[in-house]
Amino acid sequence: MNLHGVTIAFDLDGTLVDTAPDLIGSLNVVLGECGLQPLPTEAARSLVGRGAKALIVRGFEAAGAALHPERAPELVARFIEIYRSRIAGESRPFEGLEAALDLLSDAGATLCVCTNKPTDLSVLLLAALHLQGRFAAIVGADSAPKPKPDASHLLMAIAQSGGDPARAIMVGDSETDVLTARAARVPVIVVPFGYTDIPPEALGADILIQHFEELPAAVIRLTAALNPAKGSAIGSPSLDQDA
Repeated sequence: MNLHGVTIAFDLDGTLVDTAPDLIGSLNVVLGECGLQPLPTEAARSLVGRGAKALIVRGFEAAGAALHPERAPELVARFIEIYRSRIAGESRPFEGLEAALDLLSDAGATLCVCTNKPTDLSVLLLAALHLQGRFAAIVGADSAPKPKPDASHLLMAIAQSGGDPARAIMVGDSETDVLTARAARVPVIVVPFGYTDIPPEALGADILIQHFEELPAAVIRLTAALNPAKGSAIGSPSLDQDA
């Protein structure tokens, strides 16, 4: 397996790390401070994945209350304060991740993170889980010209890693990740264990994997289809989507 010159960009929440327990735990503190009942972690997992403000708004709705718009900035700030203090309390890498990253790195691939999570929180989380050093760049939404699904976010992450979009692959868990990859003309692999309202098999990925042990083979398959001569790595309909 030779992946020299290939850049693999990963989403963070729901792709690299299961962050739902700490995100929902922080949300429940905010709800409790507002006199609302906490939400069960498993039932609230579907609320995660659209950023802090959306999580709070959806959390209030799930708790049977409406969030007045003027309170949103204050509660978002409070949520981030709480979340920062417990960022890796229960969050863990998904099963098989580290072994897959080892194989990809050993084969010469360059790895980076392209996430709509703020950069400082992303670095803090990855450092706490001893994953930070695996990535050549960690680019949050606040560090990009525009956040995902804008192509500029992914293109910046690839560039900061020293990579070429024509030799890059995106790995994510949501429609946002797929749209980002398509906008950047980069093929995309989707994992099924993240945070999406749309069934993973309906997201339109080039390849859908079920476990990280399948990632190296999926990367090899897509790498074979990359064509630097055309200056792009387009997700092609000719690539069969794995179910």
